[in-house]
Amino acid sequence: MNDDTLENRSGLPDALRILLEKYPRDLWKNHSNFDGLTRFWLERHLMFRQVLGQLQGESQAFLNGDADPQTHASRTARMAGFLIEQLHGHHQIEDHHYFPQLAAAETRLERGFEILDSDHHALDGHLRALADDTNAMLRAIAEGQDARLPAGALEQRLGRFHHFIDRHLTDEEDLVVPVILHHGFRL
Repeated sequence: MNDDTLENRSGLPDALRILLEKYPRDLWKNHSNFDGLTRFWLERHLMFRQVLGQLQGESQAFLNGDADPQTHASRTARMAGFLIEQLHGHHQIEDHHYFPQLAAAETRLERGFEILDSDHHALDGHLRALADDTNAMLRAIAEGQDARLPAGALEQRLGRFHHFIDRHLTDEEDLVVPVILHHGFRL
């Protein structure tokens, strides 16, 4: 049995890549069914990756002694809160609106949408852990304690989360965009 969990997969199973083979990434933006909302959706994914990269950079700068603790705490709180809130909202829209419609339009890929839904549940746990580690580091700074240990734990958490979110977003794009292009679906 294949393990399709977010933590263990290296990509979508071949059976779920049938439309991606017909509509590879390099053709997406020039396809007649690629519309503004699809572009916006992909830009949101890029934004999630960028904010996470900024968080990782801030974390590394702090651990290297290149950032003032209060400034670091303020930036980290703002960016982590934004990332967590935006990902939750994004996933709710997908789970309750887009995915059911897309799965109905392309029933051969229904298992893929089930995997993406499972990812969202797994990511909820990862987001809670990210919030917990962020709050531990913020508390240490607020209380004037040495925050290197919780900051190191947060940096490790960010690295693991980066892997999980990138795997999910890539797989989601590889499943969703080809369905949109194939069916002329409008999100």
